Amino acid sequence: MLLLALGGAFPSFTLAAEGEPEPWQVWHQTPATSVMERIDAFHLFLFWIMVGICTLVVALMAYVLFRYNAKRNPRPSRTTHNTVVEVVWTIVPVLILVAIAIPSFKLLYYSEVVPDAEMTLKVVGRQWYWEYQYPDHGNFTFASLLVPEEELQPGQPRLLTVDNPVVLPVDTVIRFQFTAGDVQHAWSLPASGVKRDAYPGRLNESWARFDREGVFYGQCSELCGTGHGYMPITVQVVSKARFAEWVEQARAEFASAFPPEQPSLQLTTSQVPEIERADQ
Repeated sequence: MLLLALGGAFPSFTLAAEGEPEPWQVWHQTPATSVMERIDAFHLFLFWIMVGICTLVVALMAYVLFRYNAKRNPRPSRTTHNTVVEVVWTIVPVLILVAIAIPSFKLLYYSEVVPDAEMTLKVVGRQWYWEYQYPDHGNFTFASLLVPEEELQPGQPRLLTVDNPVVLPVDTVIRFQFTAGDVQHAWSLPASGVKRDAYPGRLNESWARFDREGVFYGQCSELCGTGHGYMPITVQVVSKARFAEWVEQARAEFASAFPPEQPSLQLTTSQVPEIERADQ
């Protein structure tokens, strides 16, 4: 389909898959947008606060166990109140919460307020695939479905590769709009910092500005039925010139695809792993 056509028309579309999870990965993927960079920095800030609190609690417990055990303290104190300690353990947590709240509110405002966008991508969640619309580029629409494991090409990750990836330009402010045609879904692309629920009859918004080219993967993050695990997201970020070329080709290819011929709302048997079919 379009992905294969792009491979012939634009050989340099073979981009580095930077937004792909790795085995034993315990931290975030490398940020590809300013929003994700701020999320990553805020998470690191919280991490060191948690390390400090855990270290303090463990040190206090060790001191108490050593200093006030029955052997070293045969006649325990019967003190029931200590004003200084009670004031400290009330004020210190409040100060910690204030220190967390200030950068948290800044990050929330930065990620929620959509700046002047240069283009819009509308995302529609369906059972069980994603539908994408480009209203600023001819309003063409296409469906993006999971590529069955037996059809994967070398280097394409299992359960993350789609037949028609989203193609977006680099260094461009993109407004994302999310909705659904049936049940609740959630579009999540970790490297971009974008994660939004898609509800039927409601329109959610987010934004991103990718700072480098590459291929980035995500998945539906809201339990939406038996095909929930088989509706991945693949985003190819390319130069503005290549994006313009892709738009021209996509307009021609998808002009007659919607409407009326839309993909079935059910996964075909070839798209569901053998273990899934065996359970049905």
